[in-house]
Amino acid sequence: MHWADFTAQRLKLECGENLVAASGITPSGEFHIGHLREILSAEMIHRACLDAGLNSRYIFIVDSMDPLRKVYPFLSKEYEQYIGYPLANIPAPNPDGTPSQGGVSYAEHFLEPFLEALRQIGVSPEIVMNHQTYENGEFAGKINAAIENSNEIRGIIEEISGRELPDEWFPFKPLGSDGSMDGVTVTEYEKPYVHWTDRHGKSGSADIRKAEGKLPWRIDWAARWGIHGITCEPAGKDHGASGGSFDTGLPICRILGDKPPAKMVYEWIQLKGSGPMSSSTGNTIGPIEALSLVPPEILRYLIAGSKMNKHIDFNTGPALFQMADEYERLVANPPTGSDDELNKRQRVARDTQVAALRLSQVSHGADPSDSLAGVSFRHLAMLAQIKSSDDDIWASLFESGHIFEPNPSNALKDRLSRMRYWINSVHFPDDARIVIQSKLTEDARSNLDEGQMNFIANLKQSISGISWNEKQISKTIMDSINASNIPAREAYAAIYWAVLGQRFGPRASSLLVEIGSEKLEQLLP
Repeated sequence: MHWADFTAQRLKLECGENLVAASGITPSGEFHIGHLREILSAEMIHRACLDAGLNSRYIFIVDSMDPLRKVYPFLSKEYEQYIGYPLANIPAPNPDGTPSQGGVSYAEHFLEPFLEALRQIGVSPEIVMNHQTYENGEFAGKINAAIENSNEIRGIIEEISGRELPDEWFPFKPLGSDGSMDGVTVTEYEKPYVHWTDRHGKSGSADIRKAEGKLPWRIDWAARWGIHGITCEPAGKDHGASGGSFDTGLPICRILGDKPPAKMVYEWIQLKGSGPMSSSTGNTIGPIEALSLVPPEILRYLIAGSKMNKHIDFNTGPALFQMADEYERLVANPPTGSDDELNKRQRVARDTQVAALRLSQVSHGADPSDSLAGVSFRHLAMLAQIKSSDDDIWASLFESGHIFEPNPSNALKDRLSRMRYWINSVHFPDDARIVIQSKLTEDARSNLDEGQMNFIANLKQSISGISWNEKQISKTIMDSINASNIPAREAYAAIYWAVLGQRFGPRASSLLVEIGSEKLEQLLP
């Protein structure tokens, strides 16, 4: 059973028919596709619950009440005045990093592009702005309970996390006279007011029924589980590690009077060769940029096809070809076989793959075949580099039998559009780039021995007058290899050196059929 379907069944047993899946994010800067693992994991569990006939909601909590913690590299020094301010209360940055005048908030500025990416990938959650939950007074009861049980909560955090809290620690962070949470010391609590003194020597009171302060993260997270009735919220391994915020959140949630969700931890998405993605280190690729390279159903398949406890390498180079082509093959030939015909391992593989396909579709319940392009990523990448006209590509695919009508499907049009973007980006792998040579270069001559040059001569002579299709070209290449008496590997290397000026390339017969017999005869010496 797929992990999403398994989780849905477990939630039904533990929580009943009414379920709430959740994920959250802090809009402190630009988001990266690493954030998509939490969001898609929760959303896929939500879909699995719906498919199981359960009543399920999916909410996306925006931590807009979180403070600005530092001046990030993309911000001007003017933002130093806003450190400690809730992200909902500070201005969005201009393109030059300076604070804007009026308009949307900092939180909204970074949130909207991410929500657009979610819409493209088929995720439409209920959006919950956390500062509004504070403003509505929904946190008031939890804040009061946390303050009344502050000693017990302090003990839980210190014992489980292994870190000692300062003497002045208090389970509520009020806003000071300047609107910042930094440097504010709580002096007294008289429900519903928290009295304070700030770093400027000023005193005041914060009403827990309003957004005049917030709970520290570990308590805030536990409180929202109860406020929103959350039954499932996957957590990254940083929060889910032993002693992390999930472990402290479980008993704190019970102290606040609620039943916490079961612990569920996912591994991170990593950029291949660069480690975990991180906004602070700049090791990222944004979701909009990723969707410019990869069709949304394939990006969803990246998550759906991986176990939650396994890290994912997002590779914008050669491995992207493999992942996309794996998806295409699975859609074209979905696993079959009855339970009687398959052993247990085969049944598990069948059910997991079928579910991964189901959960990969942008529209819930859509037929996977609707997203089938019918052309491999590698072949389309080759055509997109050789032919500048889309119409020429459709004609080639029709003539070669890759598509059965002259007019391409919407899925294929979309695939080509993203392919052209990928080719023109820094992410396209160098070893997949194709430049058709105009003649045999000196570099190629220096890399070809006598046997390879003899093969090239035989090939040039043999291709004259043959039917120009992949089957005939492939046969002619093999005949020339046999006539030249050289290893096939060296023969294909000779073709790539002659045509592309490098040792490797796409499938030779596919490449040559697109080049055309006339141009090839002119190119070969």
